[in-house]
Amino acid sequence: MKLLFVFLTALLIGPSIPWLGDFKAATDEAVKSHKLIVINFSGSDWCGPCIRLRKEILESSTFENYAPNHLVLVRADFPRQKKDQLSKEQVKLNEALADKYNPDGKFPYTLLVDAHGKVLKAWDGYPDESPEKFVEEINQFTNVRL
Repeated sequence: MKLLFVFLTALLIGPSIPWLGDFKAATDEAVKSHKLIVINFSGSDWCGPCIRLRKEILESSTFENYAPNHLVLVRADFPRQKKDQLSKEQVKLNEALADKYNPDGKFPYTLLVDAHGKVLKAWDGYPDESPEKFVEEINQFTNVRL
């Protein structure tokens, strides 16, 4: 019975919102849709605070309900385990994005930028706040001209 509940819950929740790996595509989408961009620098298989951020805030129902209508999402992941390695093309894209926005190699590091790449807000490390507070901080910038 418990397994059936888990399966039905997964069907109702559906897949999580898509995160892009190409910042150029994200800016194109943000300009077209008049949305802001969240960039998340993560070490998905080695960085404890990164994993916690993803699970507790970025995959929360609060964030996942808010994001599709207001944000374009970009994840620059830097996994270390061989089984999690990214394609060479994706590694290049992530490194270029890090060179521009995260030259000090902070993890996790999350940015809110406008459609032209201007940084509006940065979260250095795990934002020790609720998903609702995180969304509220982003929402303060949604009236910024794009």
